[in-house]
Amino acid sequence: MPDPDLKTVKACVFDAYGTLFDVFSVAAGVREAVGDKADSVTAQWRQKQLEYSWLRSLMNAHADFWQVTRDALDFALSAAGNDDPALRDRLLDLYLSLAPYPEVTSVLSALKRAGYRRAILSNGAPAMLDAAVRSAGLDGLLDDVLSVEEVGVFKPAPAVYGIAVDRLGLAPQQICFLSSNAWDAAGAAYFGFRVVWVNRFGQVRERLPGKPLHELKTLEALPDLLGVAR
Repeated sequence: MPDPDLKTVKACVFDAYGTLFDVFSVAAGVREAVGDKADSVTAQWRQKQLEYSWLRSLMNAHADFWQVTRDALDFALSAAGNDDPALRDRLLDLYLSLAPYPEVTSVLSALKRAGYRRAILSNGAPAMLDAAVRSAGLDGLLDDVLSVEEVGVFKPAPAVYGIAVDRLGLAPQQICFLSSNAWDAAGAAYFGFRVVWVNRFGQVRERLPGKPLHELKTLEALPDLLGVAR
């Protein structure tokens, strides 16, 4: 059943990493490189990537997400006893061709047919996002790819969510924002978006201001929430 709280929505804006793109699809490449340490390296890489984005924002020491991702990988590899810069560069390139989740193409296609505007709003640097979108074959399904580099601070800073409002020319309540990250969902809801939390990893809800309207396991049910035919 369509949700009446989403009836004002004219655009769907998606987080990229973990929401549209599977950040753990790098695991095969990491496993080939570091063997049985792959799971810990992959998990720590992602955790440090997020932590460094938050810490740099608090420190007022912005660097783009490519640098943050590289620093996080350096940390994870060093913790695993490997400081080979050639290996780091090879693994870093995996972020340019992340696999999309299985339902992403069909959901974006359904939203496009229904006339909803579709955009990414991500911490990712523009070149990273453009490469991932092209690699996943999503370039024809998105109207905009928006990066935090426009404001020089990472999510969940309100200025980041304001990028979508300004670029799309819509009020916050006309935007449905979707993220797999509980903290991002909270930040976007606090900003005023209509938020659907795509809880792919079975996370516990954050104890933060801003509550999502819905919690889904994948994006598969989004068209039904909006009353969009598949």
